[in-house]
Amino acid sequence: MQHPTIEALEAHDKQIRAWSYLPQTIEPPSEGPLNGLTFGVKDVIDVRGMPTCYGANFPNKAPALFDAACVARLKMAGATVLGKTVTAEFAYKAPGPTRNPLNLAHSPGGSSSGSAAAVAAYMADFSLGTQTGGSMMRPAAFTGLLGFKPSFGIVHRAGMFLLCDTLDTLGWFTRDISTMRAVSQVLLPMPAHASMPSHRIAMMSLSHLHAVHPAFEQIFESFEAQASKVGYECIQIENDEQAHELLTLHGQIMHYEMAQALLPVWQACDDALRAETINDIKTGLAIPSSDYQQWQTRRRDLQIQWAERYAQYDAIVTPASTGPAPLGIQSTGSSILNRIWSLLGWPCMNMPYGQANGLPLGLQVVGRPHQDKNLLELLDVLVQQASN
Repeated sequence: MQHPTIEALEAHDKQIRAWSYLPQTIEPPSEGPLNGLTFGVKDVIDVRGMPTCYGANFPNKAPALFDAACVARLKMAGATVLGKTVTAEFAYKAPGPTRNPLNLAHSPGGSSSGSAAAVAAYMADFSLGTQTGGSMMRPAAFTGLLGFKPSFGIVHRAGMFLLCDTLDTLGWFTRDISTMRAVSQVLLPMPAHASMPSHRIAMMSLSHLHAVHPAFEQIFESFEAQASKVGYECIQIENDEQAHELLTLHGQIMHYEMAQALLPVWQACDDALRAETINDIKTGLAIPSSDYQQWQTRRRDLQIQWAERYAQYDAIVTPASTGPAPLGIQSTGSSILNRIWSLLGWPCMNMPYGQANGLPLGLQVVGRPHQDKNLLELLDVLVQQASN
């Protein structure tokens, strides 16, 4: 398979602006199961010979000496890295210049904006992203991609900038289930605990957290009908009031951890950061460490409670976003429907499903903790059924 040239990528990307860095030449691939596949890497993850600039103002950043562990694994399996993709500043809030390839007037989501856009625009076969709150699920939903956020800690994070060290998770985007399966076979180990499927899916609207687009009502009905054809019982779950507490805990823990991570950057290069990021660093630094420890203790309690409460389901299905991609690129949309799963550390997959206002919508399929391969197998079945 012939890979795109750098000149072709640059021409294709003039309006989309998915790439933050493209090398002068593309390295030849090695043999392996991913030979022939190309990928982009979110610019908070190191690629040997390319600068990692974190979506911030580092005009003279030296190239990385080593690949991140995930990049090394993919290259060893035969995949070809094309370049670095745009991220929100340090994978946090301040968005980059990337536009949605499906409609340039709209956001591709964040913070993994460039990674999603590069795949949605057919510039790469897959791409690496990260999620702290909803930075994989939302871009996947907005650009009509399959997006996978594994269980927390299951993919090695060496060579990745850690904004929030108990939240940040590596993930990947693909256009099709076969590529998703191939990449997952390289990056995912075997599940820690085997479990028999229950053939039950919990349907959770999360409407008490935020209103969602009316199209999701019909989407839920359609999904339930298709899931029943392959032997799954879909059960409507009343809104779980503890979701509010999980959301609060996520925000508190994220602010504390991001401030610790970005303090050295602020001290050394304050002109590299935008004002909104600096303000949040100051807020996070004012949080007492005793509060943080209490929040983490409560988080562990809730992780155990929720794992027990939903143990009888193979998956939980929710909207992946509150609606389609927002107009403009000043906002990357709300991650409110994704954050509780990031806090719990459970695996999530965006499944493209339906449209609104001519833009894609997605269902967030949440798996049992550390049952990532079971979730991928379930998604394989559901995607095949949806395409029939």
